[in-house]
Amino acid sequence: MAKNRSPESAGPSQRQLRVGELIRRTLSDVLNKGDIHDPELNRMSITVGEVRMSNDLKVATAYVLPLFGQGQDEVIGLLARNKGELRRIVSKSLTLKYAPDLRFRLDETFDRLDDTRRLFAQEDVRRDLDD
Repeated sequence: MAKNRSPESAGPSQRQLRVGELIRRTLSDVLNKGDIHDPELNRMSITVGEVRMSNDLKVATAYVLPLFGQGQDEVIGLLARNKGELRRIVSKSLTLKYAPDLRFRLDETFDRLDDTRRLFAQEDVRRDLDD
């Protein structure tokens, strides 16, 4: 019998992590090779940093970032416009009961990393760390 997972549980299940990583790799490969029938999307270099799956594996949220962070709003719009084709490609590569609905969000991990670096560079913070 499987353990019941509450919404406050420690994190995603192994299955969610595994499926998310498979979808991340598939999306990365497709976007890197330019296999989508949209020349506007194919001309952009997009990084897929992470894919988070819902508990029921029916929704995949992909966190993406265009190269150098330029054209962020355009990238989300282009990916949303081509969501159906991307979903078909992902579903062919996976053996899931349902093809997950794809959602795209900007990956803000790098922005948070820059903020953390700036914080650690402050004199009073460095002084506290050295103590």
